[in-house]
Amino acid sequence: MCAVVLAVGGDNDRFVSLACVNIVIGANAGGAFSPFGDITTLMVWQKDMVDFWTFFVLFIPSAVNFLVPAAIMQFAVPNENPAPNAATATMRRGARRVIALFLLTVTTAVCFHNFLHLPPVIGMLTGLGYLQFFGYYLRKTHINKADLPSHHRSPDDQIMGEVVPFDVFNKIARAEWDTLLFFYGVVLCVGGLGFIGYLGLISELMYSQWGATTANVSVGLFSSIVDNIPVMFAVLTMNPDMSTGQWLLVTLTAGVGGSLLSIGSAAGVALMGQARGKYTFFSHLKWTPVIALGYVASIYTHLWINNASFN
Repeated sequence: MCAVVLAVGGDNDRFVSLACVNIVIGANAGGAFSPFGDITTLMVWQKDMVDFWTFFVLFIPSAVNFLVPAAIMQFAVPNENPAPNAATATMRRGARRVIALFLLTVTTAVCFHNFLHLPPVIGMLTGLGYLQFFGYYLRKTHINKADLPSHHRSPDDQIMGEVVPFDVFNKIARAEWDTLLFFYGVVLCVGGLGFIGYLGLISELMYSQWGATTANVSVGLFSSIVDNIPVMFAVLTMNPDMSTGQWLLVTLTAGVGGSLLSIGSAAGVALMGQARGKYTFFSHLKWTPVIALGYVASIYTHLWINNASFN
């Protein structure tokens, strides 16, 4: 999405900045109502705190979380047509079938968990197997462009170093291990705090003295400073006694709370790297009050529509 914005926005920094802020809000809000939309929702689903189909009742609160700030921010969009950067994109061979395999993978993971009572990770690894079989087919049926006459080759066929057209293991080998080890360290620290009893004290303070609603709203504020994955892992480790409506609330707040700051979610951090100098921490920060309106509106919408049904 950032690549599209940079291609369309050109040198209009204001347009790019506003678009990036909306992408962050939309990405976090869109992930809050689907078990596969965000790591936090996936964690809650894997722990069987909320049923798979129940997550989708968060669609309207998530939409409110995005639409409220978007409706306000539209008045700040420059009233001009920026000169777009020249960019073209084409789908490579097998792209549509890979999309179909992605949908099949999601279906497999859901069916494995709901009907066979297997962890969703087994379904996702099965999907990786789908992709590996298809990658093998693409390699076996690949036409070596170097063997074609020169008038049948395109400029893209002259790229050196592309040994095979598609290799799943190559993609996995390029995974960001620094990021994975970072989250492993954070989860390890949270587990240590739970082992020595500090999470129990925090749980007693938040969920017994403050109340579940106040505590869950605070979780969303914490996730804007600390990534939502360790925050949700801490809540699941505390395992407070809450109704389904409150588990849905903490799923919503942990997901969309990261939109309050650019460092509060992986989407914001990624966009700051992609749109370097155009989308920054402070360009996002000046819209935090507007984003907070959407955050509060989504909470009230959930409490109004859903909480009474799941208490």
